[in-house]
Amino acid sequence: MLFVEANGARVPAIGLGTWELRGRACARIVEQALRLGYRHIDTAQMYENEREVGEGVRASGVKRDEVFITTKVWTTHFAPHDLERSVKESLFKLRMSEVDLLLLHWPNPHISLSETMQGLARAKQLGLTKHIGVSNFTVALIEQAVAACPEPLVCDQVECHPYLDQRKVRAACDQNGMALVAYSPVAKGRVKSDARLAVIGKAYGKSAAQVCLRWLVQQGVVAIPRTSKIERLSENIEVFDFELSQNDMDEISVMGNAQGRLVNFGFAPDWD
Repeated sequence: MLFVEANGARVPAIGLGTWELRGRACARIVEQALRLGYRHIDTAQMYENEREVGEGVRASGVKRDEVFITTKVWTTHFAPHDLERSVKESLFKLRMSEVDLLLLHWPNPHISLSETMQGLARAKQLGLTKHIGVSNFTVALIEQAVAACPEPLVCDQVECHPYLDQRKVRAACDQNGMALVAYSPVAKGRVKSDARLAVIGKAYGKSAAQVCLRWLVQQGVVAIPRTSKIERLSENIEVFDFELSQNDMDEISVMGNAQGRLVNFGFAPDWD
């Protein structure tokens, strides 16, 4: 497993996203992923599956300190005291004493970012999390968050795949020593039927999805593909035994534009 290092954190380059995974199925996929060699599991308060993620980790038999666990605070809990309370609730559900990475899930313009960053830093200082970061933050918001936070930020978790040009956000992360963590890294399955990626993959004996994930990790981006299928779990992690040529990397990089976004909500910020 490759790792991405950022502001003191060592993040496994491929993780399991758990959005929309629920109940027994969620616990089973988490357990299976860890048995297959995954060491990074991503959840969130809003996913309503923290309890099952914790169950899956325990059932896997993998030691807790070998697994990198991320959870995210939902926007309604951004007032400092509320943030702390909600994180303790997350830890209670996970049955863990701390998480490895705690993120703000989306920006919330209705609560002072400065106050929220103080609350997030305090969660770290209290030992509720080893590291902190943000998710769905734009370049301007990254700058504001870094300036307002007394503790270093480890990442910005954003939608990132070949169809969406995220170079500006990536540059802002680099500038601040932060990692970019890619959710929806296979564009909600769209890459599977991409002819160009399939042709590139053929040369390496790999699938279009594996080429896409390799393209991300080869740039130092962390990818957290979500799947509910056991067979897809092993496919997604088998990306460390080949390397894309510079030509192939470049060919994939030109596929993206600002219109390629698949995840957007009314409360989203004004994207870069």
